[in-house]
Amino acid sequence: MAVGLSNGRHAADEEARAEVDVLNSRLEKTTQLTKKIQACLGRLEATGKSVRDVSGPITGETKKLQTLGNNIDAVIAAIERLRQPADSKNDEEAIIRQGPEKAGLSNYLNSIKRLNKALENMKSSNLRANQQTMSDLQRLIKTGNTQLENSFDKMLRAETPRSIEPLQYTTKNTPFPLLTQDKISRLSLMNSYVSGNSVSENPLIKIYADVRGQYLSQTLINLAYASVNTAKKKSPDAIYRAGTNGIGMYAQAMEGLFVAEYDNICNIFMRQDWPPAFQMTCQAPLAELARTVRELNNHIKAHLNTDCYLAYEVTEIMSNLSNNIEERTGELKTTLAAALKPVRETAKLSLAELLEETKRRVGGMQVLPSDGSPVPVVSETMQRLQTMIDFLRPISSIMISLGDGGWKSAAAANSSMDGIPSLDSFDIGADGKEIFSHYCIDTIDALMSALEQKSRALLKGKSVWGVFYTETCRDVSMHLLDAIHTNRSQRPASGSSESTSILKGLSSKDKDNIKSKFQLFNASFDELVARHKTYSMEREVRSLFAKDVQQMLEPLYNRFWDRYHEIDKGKGKYVKYDKSSIAAVFLSLY
Repeated sequence: MAVGLSNGRHAADEEARAEVDVLNSRLEKTTQLTKKIQACLGRLEATGKSVRDVSGPITGETKKLQTLGNNIDAVIAAIERLRQPADSKNDEEAIIRQGPEKAGLSNYLNSIKRLNKALENMKSSNLRANQQTMSDLQRLIKTGNTQLENSFDKMLRAETPRSIEPLQYTTKNTPFPLLTQDKISRLSLMNSYVSGNSVSENPLIKIYADVRGQYLSQTLINLAYASVNTAKKKSPDAIYRAGTNGIGMYAQAMEGLFVAEYDNICNIFMRQDWPPAFQMTCQAPLAELARTVRELNNHIKAHLNTDCYLAYEVTEIMSNLSNNIEERTGELKTTLAAALKPVRETAKLSLAELLEETKRRVGGMQVLPSDGSPVPVVSETMQRLQTMIDFLRPISSIMISLGDGGWKSAAAANSSMDGIPSLDSFDIGADGKEIFSHYCIDTIDALMSALEQKSRALLKGKSVWGVFYTETCRDVSMHLLDAIHTNRSQRPASGSSESTSILKGLSSKDKDNIKSKFQLFNASFDELVARHKTYSMEREVRSLFAKDVQQMLEPLYNRFWDRYHEIDKGKGKYVKYDKSSIAAVFLSLY
């Protein structure tokens, strides 16, 4: 039993040892295999390093070859693009040869733009092979631009009449005609290209100015002639009346035409081209205007006593023309001021000259009426002052430029004034109407003083020259009380409301005239009263003169006062006397 157990344990041990031996054998083989694998990995790593060392330069060269290939492709593409204009030159040339009318304006402009682009690309390449093609493109572009300018000229001339009748528009107060919208669109399209590709001045501006300037000149030429012809006198002694010269209609037509032309220019040209285009277009008609004004000025200077009023009217009309055009366009003020200057200077000189002429006429008298009646120079002088009131607006402007008392010196009146006056050219606070009243007072004073000196020298006896002087003063005052004409059919009943109602129906010009008449009467009447009190007369003679003056002047003044005393609303600035106060003054004369 024991022997059996011993033999079984021995057999198990042997089996275990056998298994261990097998495991050891396998472990040894695994170790050897591991060593072989490690050796292989070492060799593989060495081989990979060698491969990397060899493949690195090859990769760099490959990248360079790829970049070179891309550059070559780009050059080939650029060459193709450069060859394209040359290839399409014949097509573009065919369009240019047709011209804008046959090819169509948009197609024609696009063709020129493509030629310009192609030429620009060729210039940037700087290849010798392109020189001939560049010359051909430049020739085509020049031809295309010339044909485009000719087309602009042709279209504008076809749309522009030689002239129109301006009175058809001025008399109806309708705007002057503009270019049609279709033509403006096409002309504007042409200008957009030409203006954007012009190296210096836009050549279309000169074309436009030549065509439209001639149209403006021809339209206005008859009015220019009429302005000169209507100034000619049928009678040497005829006094110029407001509105009888054609210069007003001439200026009105010019303003309407110029404003319409400015609208055309703004619709066709770029903003920066508006001023030069407008000035060039108006240059010829403005030159004709300046010539017309010079001829009128020569006429005025030759008939200063009777036609000085035309100088005042021209001054006002031209000043308004300048202001209106400047307001609408911002242009031509300097040019119009230069055209007006000769007449304006004559108007300024006339004030001093007329004052001196009054003195010379009185000084040249050899005899005076023996009965003491007034002489014609009195009524003529007063008539001149009254006529000046009809031109109060331009005279006020001239007065402000002269300054108060400036007419007393011919040198002051002749002071240069190159432009139409603005607020910067004189005292802002000056009142031209008030200065004019001072001029009238100086004129009356000069007249009365000269007549007094002449009467003392020529008339024998104080009573005679006293009568003469009193009659003269009365004549002066009577001239100042002419009423402003109103609509008599609508005159309200006499009463406190009459003056207010009448004044409501008057224009501002009429109201200014009334103010001036009151001021002039005040000065003249005060002069009459002062002089009357200085004369030595018998009591009966003084009473007769006082009664005569009162009976002549008081009704006139009262009527004038009834109608217009509300002109200064009781402030006394213009209406110095009411009916009761002037009656008291008349009583003081007895």
